[in-house]
Amino acid sequence: MYAASREASSRSREALRAALTGSDSVAATTGSELFAVVAVLDDQRSLRVALADVSVSGSARAELSERVFSGKVSAATLAVLTTAVAQNWSRTADLVDTLVLLGQEALLESAADSGRIGAVEDELFRIGRIIADNPELEQALSDRAKPIEAKRELIDRLLAGKTEPITQTLAGQVVSRTTSGIGAAFDELSDLAAARREQIVAHVHAAIALTDPQRDHLAASLQRIYGKPVTVHVQVDTSLLTGVVVRVGEDVIDGSATGRLERLRRALA
Repeated sequence: MYAASREASSRSREALRAALTGSDSVAATTGSELFAVVAVLDDQRSLRVALADVSVSGSARAELSERVFSGKVSAATLAVLTTAVAQNWSRTADLVDTLVLLGQEALLESAADSGRIGAVEDELFRIGRIIADNPELEQALSDRAKPIEAKRELIDRLLAGKTEPITQTLAGQVVSRTTSGIGAAFDELSDLAAARREQIVAHVHAAIALTDPQRDHLAASLQRIYGKPVTVHVQVDTSLLTGVVVRVGEDVIDGSATGRLERLRRALA
């Protein structure tokens, strides 16, 4: 984002924090309704452009959003939306993307309030791995030619009764807007949930599945390095031969046999 959109996003997030002062149900409703607003904006280009048109005053844009959505969403959601559209955005897409992010944060806030944030984080990671490991499923969920409702129905059938309701809502929103890298989109959501718990996420590729004591030892070692609790997400990758590759943000720790061989090859060259 450019500076204008970063500032607009920050103020919109402040509005969300102010709106989520009630129970976890307020946060859940706000998150779901923000997703519904995004669906309308995705479908109606003229409205989307009008709400981010910097040639029109912010108050006029806020008034337009209130006329369109008043009575259709809760007071909390409307307060967040009117604040967001009153800001000056560098790009129309930045407004919509921020509304998506605020919806995600509201739902994760609800999960945290109800003590289910850890379960939601783990489920989002597992869904991402299942999709990444199943090319046919990934194609079906990211197919641009497939109607959005068909993709939502597919993910709902897969998750119904197997995940937290908030996980299912988040997953439905992801598949409705993501047309590539859908597994990575779930990883980002899982990371966002971990950040809500003030934890760092370590994405680990291991040659074989790690035992619980090995995972705990790795998490403890990473916590000493980074000074914060670490959530370890493990994916088995037999191509590594032995060892693990750990990614924490931009940091990569390669302790695999493949990595050691590559470093040796470079040294010899």
